[in-house]
Amino acid sequence: MAWPVDHVKLNRVRALIKDQDVSALVVRAPDNMLYLTNYWCMKGYDAAIFPREGEPILIALEPQLADATRNSWTKDIQLFKSYDQRDPRPPQFRALDLTLEILKQRGLTDHVAIELNMGTQSADRMVGEPTTPTQFYFDASRKIAGKVSDSTPLLNEARSIKTSQEIERMRLANELAALAMDYTREHMRPGMKESEVGGMYEGFVHGLGVGYKGRVEMARAFTLVWSGKGIATFTATGDRPIQKNEPTLFEIWVCADGYWTDLTKNACPGELTPEYHNLLDLLLKVFNEAVKTARDGASFPDLDRLIRARITEGGYPGQPSHAICHGVGARAHEFPYAHQAGSGAMRKNMVLAIEPGIYWPGGGGLRLEDNFLITETGNEKLCTYPDDFRLA
Repeated sequence: MAWPVDHVKLNRVRALIKDQDVSALVVRAPDNMLYLTNYWCMKGYDAAIFPREGEPILIALEPQLADATRNSWTKDIQLFKSYDQRDPRPPQFRALDLTLEILKQRGLTDHVAIELNMGTQSADRMVGEPTTPTQFYFDASRKIAGKVSDSTPLLNEARSIKTSQEIERMRLANELAALAMDYTREHMRPGMKESEVGGMYEGFVHGLGVGYKGRVEMARAFTLVWSGKGIATFTATGDRPIQKNEPTLFEIWVCADGYWTDLTKNACPGELTPEYHNLLDLLLKVFNEAVKTARDGASFPDLDRLIRARITEGGYPGQPSHAICHGVGARAHEFPYAHQAGSGAMRKNMVLAIEPGIYWPGGGGLRLEDNFLITETGNEKLCTYPDDFRLA
């Protein structure tokens, strides 16, 4: 979907490039390309060159010219063929050749920053497969550049602070997530399979989300759905039946044109059992205390310590087994991460997922998770679906 050029974002990146004396960034990860050009590639073969001065260059797969022209913020679009009868190699080699040629032609080879450390990355628009460069790509870049450095820290720093446009786009994803949760809660029934309910949620997002408000071109949802004793962590959705009077937990990732949510929401057909009322009351107390501390300048390690200490005091030491806070944006999981071995503080206009959870031995438990926009005085919850799902 076409959006106005986000000059605030691009100026921040350019300032970091100048500070680090980088001639040009070269990115291939689909989320970094989206971040710098607003072009979300269908396949992971494309690349973008972001120079210290002048207009960025988008290197796009030839069949994607119409998409690139409509959505990209740069008008300097260079094409490579998906299939070339004169060149039997896969298309990513032609993309690399073109990238290196442009860097040399435009005198951008003194200090090139590329994604040496991919970490996690979002998938392309087409099939959800992350594309990672080969050793050949790294070696070829070093042959033409005076210096090659890792662009990941620079991009992490830039991406951690969201612009008003990025926040607007994440609001759309959160709106779709809440609408899908309302729909699924109303239509799920005890005895349905977890996978059936997950498919209902994902289908609703895709069906409503494509063309949503005339502002979303592509919307997808990915879910993990667990019910009753099936609630765990790091497990897949199964064919277990939805339980009456016990929660069904939805781990939710909604993507709207490359911007994501990371949420955990719950629903219960019937009346919650007393043990789940008690567990939910405990988690809400922990969650709300953590959210109250989330503001500009708050310590990430202290947040991790706080949540784990309160859960321990509630009788569940060592919980949860997963991270309790991380960034969300052009990836569902991105820098920064909160953990006690790290450092750092929250900053205004970060968007963070906060997610305390408690899981019982033998199955069952709960997790609460929402996305929060950090402000000077506190934060704003981005998803309208209630964390106390008894109110839904």
